[in-house]
Amino acid sequence: MLSNLPFTLSALHEAYAAGASPSDVIDEIFTRLNAVNDPGIFIHLCDRESLKAEAAALGAFDPNLPLWGIPYAAKDNIDVAGIETTAGCPAYAYTPDADAFVIANLRAAGAIMIGKTNLDQFATGLVGVRTPYGAPLNAVDPEIVPGGSSGGSGVIVGHGIVTFSLGTDTAGSGRVPAALNNIVGLKPTLGALSASGVVPACRTLDTISIFALTVDDAYAAFAAARGFDPSDAYSKPLVHEPLTAQPLPLRVGVPDAASIEFFGDDVQQASFDRDIARLAEMGGTIEYVDFKPLYAIADMLYEGAWVAERYTVIEDLLASDRDAIHPVTRKIITHAESMSAADAFRGFYRLAELRRAAEPMLKHLDMLCVPTIPTFYSVADLEADPVTPNSNNGTYTNFVNLLDMCGIAVPTAPRSDGRPGSVTLLAGAGKDAAVAAIARGFEANCTRNMGATSHLVPAPPALDNAPSDRIELAVCGAHMADLPLNWQLTDLGATFVRRAKTSADYKFYALAGGPPARPGLLRSEGPDKGAIALEVWSLPKTAFGSFIAGIPAPLSIGTVELSDGSLVKGFLCEATGVKGATDITEIGDWRAFLAQQAVPA
Repeated sequence: MLSNLPFTLSALHEAYAAGASPSDVIDEIFTRLNAVNDPGIFIHLCDRESLKAEAAALGAFDPNLPLWGIPYAAKDNIDVAGIETTAGCPAYAYTPDADAFVIANLRAAGAIMIGKTNLDQFATGLVGVRTPYGAPLNAVDPEIVPGGSSGGSGVIVGHGIVTFSLGTDTAGSGRVPAALNNIVGLKPTLGALSASGVVPACRTLDTISIFALTVDDAYAAFAAARGFDPSDAYSKPLVHEPLTAQPLPLRVGVPDAASIEFFGDDVQQASFDRDIARLAEMGGTIEYVDFKPLYAIADMLYEGAWVAERYTVIEDLLASDRDAIHPVTRKIITHAESMSAADAFRGFYRLAELRRAAEPMLKHLDMLCVPTIPTFYSVADLEADPVTPNSNNGTYTNFVNLLDMCGIAVPTAPRSDGRPGSVTLLAGAGKDAAVAAIARGFEANCTRNMGATSHLVPAPPALDNAPSDRIELAVCGAHMADLPLNWQLTDLGATFVRRAKTSADYKFYALAGGPPARPGLLRSEGPDKGAIALEVWSLPKTAFGSFIAGIPAPLSIGTVELSDGSLVKGFLCEATGVKGATDITEIGDWRAFLAQQAVPA
């Protein structure tokens, strides 16, 4: 009954409803493990009978437990009570008395943890072969590296043996194994998943990540695992948003021809070009942008102060048993021994400068879409050169946590040579639901297998357009981004949505008075009207009243028609207010008017 079943959440729920038991699922897990016969996947595999006892303790199916009877695995730098945590280093190992915060949440949701997976030692690497326990084999092609540092977690899901797994992600460890094993890799907003009970790599940049066969399964596990943890100084009380249909079109930034890099892999480039075309068909407005500022940020991860964060984790072990650490890992981390506190502060300053330089580009876009990996490397490639392929794997991942972005790696259709395709969607902190919702579009439009299994990815169910707790507001003057009154929006939690234009039925005026200089937008039936440039912002409905209470006459909030025929709330001007004003309809853009007048912005 279970032998041909994909271990997705929906399939297991149906099997349980039809009479299967979690004990049956555990037996099938061990059957699949025996068939795969890869001792490198787990550092610790739980005993079959103890797992059955845990499953029996769940009792009858409980619809209040969203992950009841769902099997998963955890990377072995995440604490599970009573099971040794090694972080990939036997000399570092300890046995925790308590579950990590996230493990406790998953246990409370009814999930069953079957074992602790192999990793690049101390979560330092993107290849999955820097381990003394014997590297796991890539689920899709054993000649290819499994990806790291969460190698075992990616491989176990790729084989379809568990529904989801936990990894961690500092430089891309929750995304690179996803691309290499043809699965989904969800990298949350920093602080959404508590790091209590996790051996850190870079504590300020780490997050637990989630691998799954589908986007919906990854997001369901994320929903169950998350929560504010006051014992974790980096945990954030973020509001969890359900997956809902996203408004289109979206402005999606893609590396331009001068900054995209595939290291000579023309097949990978063709695959990415195909996927970007598919994203455009799904409603994305593709904008090619210069990624060099982001690459400069990525360079800070291993050249700046953040290497010293890794050093703090193993400093005592380096002093007592230096040879216990993998030689490649030791060489990377001990670079911190040549750094000073002054170097650290110079790194912080440099990162702040680079972030500021990248802000205009990122603010203009809804999300980025990048190749998850630039090319594929074999195990033999890493034996010949253990550093360069690893660094190349981080081309599109290393900058993400330094910019506090969230992301999701999603498989796309296979490349022309049969290897898995994958893209990663990235957005600002708190946009986890938005990127996941768009990632589902690739499942609806791409024919592919789930991981290394023979099961095709099912088309996801349609998402509801749930009523929003926000309202879109069109602004055409001093409230636009970087202009004098924009703070009145951002202080109330408003976020930029898109640039747009009105329909061609409006007059536009520079009103008398100020500062600040203010425009007036007036719908007109007369001649010499036109389409006026504006910005659309999203404002919490709870803050809308506070915002409009401060709008002075002759301005008001009314309904504005956009060039695509849609209607939004927006700034309008009373007809009497344009007395003594300057007609700037022909200019049609407040920023352009300010530039002509040399009015400071």
